Amino acid sequence: MSYDADTLVRRQCLLDAYSLTDCPNCHTTLTIANPSSGAGQAILCTLHNEGGVQPDLDILPLLTEESYLKAYPEDRKCRAFLEFCREGDVEAIVGMLKDPDPSDIEDEEDGHPQKPIDEVLRYQDPVGEMQSGLQAAVQAGSREVAYLLLLVASELDLQQFPPEVFQEAAALGVMREDQTGKVDIRSLRDANGKSAEDLAREMGGIWTGWPGRGWLVA
Repeated sequence: MSYDADTLVRRQCLLDAYSLTDCPNCHTTLTIANPSSGAGQAILCTLHNEGGVQPDLDILPLLTEESYLKAYPEDRKCRAFLEFCREGDVEAIVGMLKDPDPSDIEDEEDGHPQKPIDEVLRYQDPVGEMQSGLQAAVQAGSREVAYLLLLVASELDLQQFPPEVFQEAAALGVMREDQTGKVDIRSLRDANGKSAEDLAREMGGIWTGWPGRGWLVA
């Protein structure tokens, strides 16, 4: 799924309207320059829980995520999908694929209809530089998730897949459906215009040999 410029501007304006970076009581600005990257912002806190004390925990990403879901609760399943891609959780993604079409089902938590699985697979993160699930899998170094997404949401020639991919897919009960009229996930670019192949080329390592074969770009 992609967004036009006007949609992105409207979404960003709505996100900016939330007082994520202000104290709800005194309205003091809580953000500082991100100490780990030197770029962007962070909200640091000390977390006390059963695991002990966690100092200098940046909670700004969590606040941003919650703010986004408050504004767009219909994207909750899409956000979960991206997290599964980033974690390399093949079984969780397969669980989503096997769920009934959620387009007419209301989310139990917030009562909002969720997007159908075809849109979930092609979702791009508006608060994460428009990263797609395939790009998230590449960044996470998960070839298993990458193969799964290419199998169910691209037009990559089936002869390009190793036999073990089909064996695993069969064991999981997953197969490719008709892709006519659907966006090939290999064609999705992030906010910087990069494809999953561009990211794989930059990372190297586990992705050596993938760029240049059409596996990650269309």
